[in-house]
Amino acid sequence: MIGIDIIKTSRMERFIERFGNKALKRFLRKEEMELIKSPKTAAGFWAAKEAFSKVLGTGIGKDCSFFDMKIYKDTKGAPKLALSRNIVQQFNIINTALSITHDGEYAVAVVTIERSSPADKVKQF
Repeated sequence: MIGIDIIKTSRMERFIERFGNKALKRFLRKEEMELIKSPKTAAGFWAAKEAFSKVLGTGIGKDCSFFDMKIYKDTKGAPKLALSRNIVQQFNIINTALSITHDGEYAVAVVTIERSSPADKVKQF
């Protein structure tokens, strides 16, 4: 399954200018905030979390919050997703992949998940 999100980086810049560090605390954990080097990076993290919520089919809300996922970097600097135990169990997730890219005024993120549930198989007729 695939989820995608796009955000204009200037939107994140205005959000941070208006609310400062409180803006980042609304959707990032402390460890994630340490990885933010610019509003552009923050926009990519926002898009990643939105893309993940979309691949679940829930959006950000009661079933999946910004804090049910954590973005971290592997040893080569590639972004990865860690998930809360609740999300893993509730949605039967066994694997994820994340890609974040920036181009001009935009940040785009794509998330894929693999589930273990037979309900996620191809619909038959």
